[in-house]
Amino acid sequence: MKELNEELKEIVAAKNTALLMWDVQNMLVDHIFNKETFLENTNKVLAAARKRNMPVFFSKIDPLPDRFESSVRKFFAKHRSFPLQFTPTSFNLAIEPLANETVVNKNTASIFIGTNVEQMLRNAGITSIVFAGIATEIGIESSARDALNRGFFPIILTDAVSSYNQQAHARSLENMQNMMILLTVDELISLW
Repeated sequence: MKELNEELKEIVAAKNTALLMWDVQNMLVDHIFNKETFLENTNKVLAAARKRNMPVFFSKIDPLPDRFESSVRKFFAKHRSFPLQFTPTSFNLAIEPLANETVVNKNTASIFIGTNVEQMLRNAGITSIVFAGIATEIGIESSARDALNRGFFPIILTDAVSSYNQQAHARSLENMQNMMILLTVDELISLW
């Protein structure tokens, strides 16, 4: 176990790790199954990352104008139940980034598609990405799989990710446990 902890310490070292706060937006936070615990844990890891001067990215849903939205996404939006209603303030971040933190507007469930995030991470020598945010089974898992396929270490914070669907959240964590690093916020901070 000691050898594994030493390897994990190197993988998650602040010098080569970024924190990704995935879609921590009011419209999502207000509908998750564990809102208080989620906010406590995301704020805790965010404070720890800031204390270590780590790069922090906030992803933000930025819908395409209807005319330019994918017909596939329109189809699934129309034929699947989704409990959210969009308002002008729906897309506001529930946790405010600092001036030196990066907000990435994106149109898909992967942080790498249609953004320059990979280039920024590589330019900064980042090899590991810590994932916190919503929804575990959608953007978190999609982006973490994409990160893994691009040669980054994805670290999923099991108590700082959430969903409006608790069963889908649990299944997603189960899916990711054999190919990614899953830690609690306290476990990660103890490695830092």
